[in-house]
Amino acid sequence: MRRRHVTRGTTAAVPAAVPCAMPPRARLVARLVAIVFLAACGLVVGLLPGVAARPAYAHAYLLESTPVDGQVLSSPPAEVRLRFDEAVSLGRRSIQLLDPTGKELAIGAAEYADGKADTARASLPRDLAEGTYVVSWRVTSVDSHVVSGAFSFSVGHPSATAAPVEQDAGRVVPVVAAVGRAVAYLGVALALGGGVFVAGLWPAGRDDRRGRRVVWSGFAALAAGTAVVLLAQGPYADGRPLTAVFDPGLLAATLATRLGHALLARLVLVVVLGVVFLMMVGRPSPVTVPEPADSETARAETTPAVPADSETTRAEPAGVARRTALPAVAVVGAIAMTLTWTLADHAQSGAQIWLAVPATSLHLLAMALWLGGLVTLAVCVLAPAGRRDPALLSLEPALPRFSRLALLCFTVIAVTGLYLSWRQVGTWGALGATGFGRLLLGKLAVVLGVLALASGARRFVHRRDRAGRAPRDLGAAVRRLRRSVAGEVVLGVVVVSITAVLVDTAPARTSYAPSVDTTVPFPAAVNASGPYGGLRGGSIQVKIEPARPGGNTADIYLTGRDGRLVPVPEISGALESRDRAVPALPVKVTAAEPGHYVAGSMSVPYPGEWALRLDIRVSDFDETRVRVPFTAH
Repeated sequence: MRRRHVTRGTTAAVPAAVPCAMPPRARLVARLVAIVFLAACGLVVGLLPGVAARPAYAHAYLLESTPVDGQVLSSPPAEVRLRFDEAVSLGRRSIQLLDPTGKELAIGAAEYADGKADTARASLPRDLAEGTYVVSWRVTSVDSHVVSGAFSFSVGHPSATAAPVEQDAGRVVPVVAAVGRAVAYLGVALALGGGVFVAGLWPAGRDDRRGRRVVWSGFAALAAGTAVVLLAQGPYADGRPLTAVFDPGLLAATLATRLGHALLARLVLVVVLGVVFLMMVGRPSPVTVPEPADSETARAETTPAVPADSETTRAEPAGVARRTALPAVAVVGAIAMTLTWTLADHAQSGAQIWLAVPATSLHLLAMALWLGGLVTLAVCVLAPAGRRDPALLSLEPALPRFSRLALLCFTVIAVTGLYLSWRQVGTWGALGATGFGRLLLGKLAVVLGVLALASGARRFVHRRDRAGRAPRDLGAAVRRLRRSVAGEVVLGVVVVSITAVLVDTAPARTSYAPSVDTTVPFPAAVNASGPYGGLRGGSIQVKIEPARPGGNTADIYLTGRDGRLVPVPEISGALESRDRAVPALPVKVTAAEPGHYVAGSMSVPYPGEWALRLDIRVSDFDETRVRVPFTAH
């Protein structure tokens, strides 16, 4: 019996009795499940109550309403009008009216006013009784996210209490929709990035079943995530529970929107790109098992020779198609795939849409090529292949090519990321003061970690290219590189999770509003005496947070000329519009401590220039009026 010696860096037979703790297919499935689980968990944590306080999930916000929030009317209004900062989509429950007891009243269907896509209206009954009514509204913004809110008005006189409003049946539907988007993000990365790696960067990958499984898993995740978003969008937009996902009416309403068109196109592109990938890689070649030299010699003597020209002739048409038509279709399909996101997300709202759409598309495409290729590299090239020796892994063609592609992707990600960050944040103060800004800083920190790991891997590849030969201990080098790439994969999944949460967070540019802190002198003509005489020569300090449409809190400090707080018998307030013919809205002011007064529920109806009017009684008979101007962003 001939003894075979195993030498480092050469092919050697391994006894079949060596046990394997887990089959290769099971290990691959476990890795993919772990990646999806991490992405989903990161997303769900970001959506849990209290983790990140942010208004709704959308970016459109109400500019003005008719009637104005808190307005008291002498007679019932004929209609309700809502004007938003961008175009919105209306549904069956976009505008609802609740009476003082909380009962929903029948009103006209929500429709666009005067043909304007940013203004909604609904006719109201003409026989409304006296009391306070609540208008609840729910629309879908141009970036496919839902925004909702409520305001009240009174007929005749306000009621003692206003009806509570339930904007959502629960948080399940938004979370399911967001998880679907995260799975779709991960799927497009595995499909596009993995497909490029297997079909273009790694020649041996076309015959490696693990590489094919990564890409097909990406296509499956992309299709499944897209289907989840398509089904959940109807209940999400209509405020219905998860059990309504198969409601034909809601599905039809979703398919009629821009988002519905994009999701349908995405599903079609999944099929097209899947067929292209199948045609490019063909069927895997049968796996050959190394045999002893004697067996190979015996087979060569008994097996008839096959002419090489016949195999070349059969492969020639497929080779021509792979080199010309198929790559072109794949490139066009990949670009179209990214547009199914950017034509229905943040890029469609705000300034410079013409530049934001291509920048966001390039950002998404670069992320997909990098992360998908990295996962495929970790699974197919660097991960142990059963009982195969690490020295047998074909690192030479794949690593240098992917290293160059990753460098290009990071350059594109950095350039487009800087622009998109500026577009969505706007000011330095918004980075730390908004949930969007803090998430963006967290994403930046993770990306820096990825760059640190990637630089080490790139140095390894560069040394190999420069030396022109493999390290002496290739197995140890591959194990070090495997750990580095595994760290990159984990951090890359974290980046995808943060990105999915960012999509559901109002941009800092629209959510950030610096608080108002202004001081005005007390009127010189004030007739204060006795304990209130110290107000002459004093000042009034007003702090308003968050100084934006909706609920605000105003802290009012009356300071005498000696710097001490001075209490007064009574303060009443009103909110006045400086540029619109809107009646003054009453503001309830209460004493927090002597000289310190608080308006805890001051509702600003819409952004613009406003003034907080304070009527300060300084004696039993005298009252002075002060107006404090501010801007609601």
